[in-house]
Amino acid sequence: MADCSEGPRNPTEVRMSQMVLPYHANHCGQLSSGQLLKWIDTAACLSAERHAGCSCVTASMDDIYFEHTISVGQVVNLKAKVNRAFNSSMEVGIQVTSEDLYTGNEWKVCHAYATFVAQAQGSGKVKLSPLTPLTEDEELEHSIAAERRRMRLVHTDTIKELLTKSTVQDERRHEDGENGEVLAEKTRVESVELVLPPHANHQGNTFGGQIMAWMENVATIAASRLCHTHPTLKTIEMFHFRGPSQVGDRLILKAIVNNSFKDSMEVGVCVEAFCHEVGVLRRHVNSAFMTFMVLDENNHPCVLPQIKPGPGDGERRYREANARRKIRLDRKYVISCKQSEVPLSVPWNPTNQVYLSYNNVSALKMLVSKANWALASEINKVRLSTIEEDNFLSFKVEMTVSIEARQAFLLLSDLSQRHKWDKHYHTCELVQQVDEDDAIYHVISTLRGAEKRQQDFIILASRRQPCDIGDPFVVAFRSVSLPTHPAHPDYARGETLCAGYCIWSEEGHRAKVSYYNQFTPGFVSYITTNIAGLSSDFYTTFQACEQFLNENKKDLAADIKPLRLQDTAEGSV
Repeated sequence: MADCSEGPRNPTEVRMSQMVLPYHANHCGQLSSGQLLKWIDTAACLSAERHAGCSCVTASMDDIYFEHTISVGQVVNLKAKVNRAFNSSMEVGIQVTSEDLYTGNEWKVCHAYATFVAQAQGSGKVKLSPLTPLTEDEELEHSIAAERRRMRLVHTDTIKELLTKSTVQDERRHEDGENGEVLAEKTRVESVELVLPPHANHQGNTFGGQIMAWMENVATIAASRLCHTHPTLKTIEMFHFRGPSQVGDRLILKAIVNNSFKDSMEVGVCVEAFCHEVGVLRRHVNSAFMTFMVLDENNHPCVLPQIKPGPGDGERRYREANARRKIRLDRKYVISCKQSEVPLSVPWNPTNQVYLSYNNVSALKMLVSKANWALASEINKVRLSTIEEDNFLSFKVEMTVSIEARQAFLLLSDLSQRHKWDKHYHTCELVQQVDEDDAIYHVISTLRGAEKRQQDFIILASRRQPCDIGDPFVVAFRSVSLPTHPAHPDYARGETLCAGYCIWSEEGHRAKVSYYNQFTPGFVSYITTNIAGLSSDFYTTFQACEQFLNENKKDLAADIKPLRLQDTAEGSV
C-alpha cells in the first residue's frame, strides 16, 4: 500500500471531495447552491463532532459570498476544521474550491464559517476542550474567531438598529421603468415539506443543510418569477437556526422578492415548523436573505425589472432591503479590504461601525500573529522588533511592567491620556464615545509632514477584553474619516493603517505590554532613522509609558471590577 501520510494535520480537519453529477445540478448544468450548502454543512458537522466527541447541531452559518459556479463533471473539494472552541459552541471554517479534472485548474468557490453547538446526553451541558492551533494560519483564525463570535452575538440587534437609523435613498424610484414593474406579490412562493427519516441527522433532528437547501429552492423560484429566467445565487446573509425540527414535522417555506436593484435582487425566506397535532402553534425555525443576479452568456449581470411593493409589510420589506444592501456593501468592503489597499480612512457611520471595529481588531491580530518578526535591538529589557513585507514597515516594542494587565489595558486604551507620556502626541480630543468598546479621537501630533505642518489624525480606538484564559487584552487603532472633522488647512491629515496594544497577564501582578504599528510609506523615513540601534527616542518614550502606568495604577485599584471573561456566558449563538 502506498504511503498516504502528509505530516501532522489538525485533528479536527475533514476533507471531502464530491463529483458533481447530473442529479446534483440545475437545468443549466451547474451545481445547485442548495446541494453545495448540504455538503458544506455535512463537512462542518463532521469536523465539529471530531472535536466535541459527541453529537453537534448547526446554530448558524455566516454570510457566504459565492465567487464561482461549478459545472457537472467538475469536483467540489471541501476542507473544514474547528477554528476555536468556546463553552459549548465552536466555530468551524470551511473552504470550498472546484476542480476541473481535465485541465487541472482549480478555483475558489467560497469560504464559510459555521457555528455548532455540542449536544450532551441527557440534561447535562457539554464543556468543550480548548483547541490548540498548530500553525501560524490556525493561530490567526483562532484569534479572530473571537471577533467573529462577538459580531455574531450582536448580529440581530445590530441589523435592527442600523435599519432604524438608515436613511438610504431608493436608487430606482426615479427610473423611467423601461424594463417594466413587477408586483412583489407575483413573486411570492409558499411550499411545504414533510420531514422524513432521510432528511434527518443521526439525532432525529432535521439536517441543517437540508433546510438550507429547501430555502435556496423556494428563493430561486421567487427570483425566477421576477426575471422569467434562471438566476444565479451570489450571496446568502447569515442563517440563524432558532430551534430544531424533527422527523414528522411539516415545514412551511415562504419566499418573496423584497426589492430589485440595477443588476441584483434580494429575496427573503422564512421557515416555520408544525406537527400534525391539533392546536400546536407553528415554530419559527430559520430565516435568511439571499441575493440573486441574472448573468448573460458572457457572465455579465443583466438589468432587472423593478419591483412594485405592496402596501404595509411590502413597503417595509422594500425599504429594509435598500438598507440591508447598503449595510451588506459596507460590511463586504470593510471586512474584505486588504490592509495594503487604499483609502485607509474608511468613512465612519452607524451602518459600518460594527464591521469597522471588527476589521480594526482583526487587522491588529493579523499583525501580531506574524512569525517573522526580527529583533532589532534591546535596551534595559525594552525590545524593538521589525518586519517588512508588502511594501510596509511594521515595528513591535515590548516591555514587562509591574502592573496588572487589566490596569494597563484601562490606562492605555484611554487615548486622551497618551500625551502625558508620549511626546509625539500634542493633544487628543475624544470626539465620540461610540459604545463601551469603541471611541473616536482627534489627535494632533507633534510630528510634521513634508509641508512642515503638524499632522492630525481621526482615530477609531477599539478595545477587547480576553475571550478566554491566555488571551491578551487588545486595544486597536485605525484611521477613519468623519464629516464633522474634515482635513484642516493648518494641519497635514495623516492616516494610521494598523496600530495598537496587546497586553498579556504574567505572574506576580505583572504584564507584558506589546505595542505594534504598521506604517504607511510617508512614515518610513522617520521610523528607519529611529530603528537604527534603538534610538533614545523609542527607549525614552516607552520608559515614560512604564512610569505613567506605575504612577496611575493606584488610582484605578478601587474602581476596577473583577475580570469576567467574555466567554463565561454562551449567550445566543
